[in-house]
Amino acid sequence: MNRKVSFALIFGLILMTTPGDAAEEAAMTQGQTVYVPIYSHVLHGNHGRSGNPDSALFSAMLSIRNTDADDPITVLLARYYDTSGKHLRDYYETPMTLPPMASTELFIEHRDAAGGTGANFLVTWDAKKPVNPPIIEAVHANLFGSTGAIFIVRGQPVNVHKR
Repeated sequence: MNRKVSFALIFGLILMTTPGDAAEEAAMTQGQTVYVPIYSHVLHGNHGRSGNPDSALFSAMLSIRNTDADDPITVLLARYYDTSGKHLRDYYETPMTLPPMASTELFIEHRDAAGGTGANFLVTWDAKKPVNPPIIEAVHANLFGSTGAIFIVRGQPVNVHKR
């Protein structure tokens, strides 16, 4: 497969996996905790001699985008967990303020296999008054040689209960 065809396929994958237009306007809110799936491994193919399917490693870029045109938001924490729910690491030592319409990203390297197939982030943010909620999503990529794959997953607000 030539390079032009590969990039056309990758672009097609991006278009197919990009979330569509929202059916309704998002409710203003003053903060949330958002769960974002991260796929550092993707199982594929057939079961091999070991009885396990093949797997491909993916890098992941977690993107946090302030969609409010007037007010900042503050990212309080971005906590990374593995498949078994074990806390692997935190990404912010101190809260980070995102100005209106600004964005930031965190990166999980291709060679970082610690998360596994069910890795995830919990991202907690707040604001001084109700704002448009940010878009928090992860772009996964495996681009080596003349082939590659890219897909996007969007975060989902969750209720976090303290124990």
